[in-house]
Amino acid sequence: QVQLVESGGGLVQAGDSLRLSCVASGRTFSRYAMGWFRQAPGKEREFVSGISSSGGNRYYVDSLKDRLTISRDNAKNTVYLQMNSLKPEDTAVYYCAARQSPTLRVGATYDYWGQGTQVTVSS
Repeated sequence: QVQLVESGGGLVQAGDSLRLSCVASGRTFSRYAMGWFRQAPGKEREFVSGISSSGGNRYYVDSLKDRLTISRDNAKNTVYLQMNSLKPEDTAVYYCAARQSPTLRVGATYDYWGQGTQVTVSS
């Protein structure tokens, strides 16, 4: 079992940056692909970024790829999401998730989820 804890969310102004962090428990983090999702009020959860277990492959949803950077530190069991030039429409709960596979695959099912961290962007 893997437990994921996100942090780094908060209330910011449009144009600001945030770095979200997700710390995983256990010894298997380095074998898992990781993803970041978000869910805005009244909307479905959407996949925004993913990274393979080694960090060699990364994916960003097209609408956000110019403003996001995903990274991971397997020694610290942590995955990060750097978000720049934030907009009010980025307001959402952001979740990290782990997939029991080293491979990054868009549309894949993720097996473990964190509780989420709220990001609110004011105009």
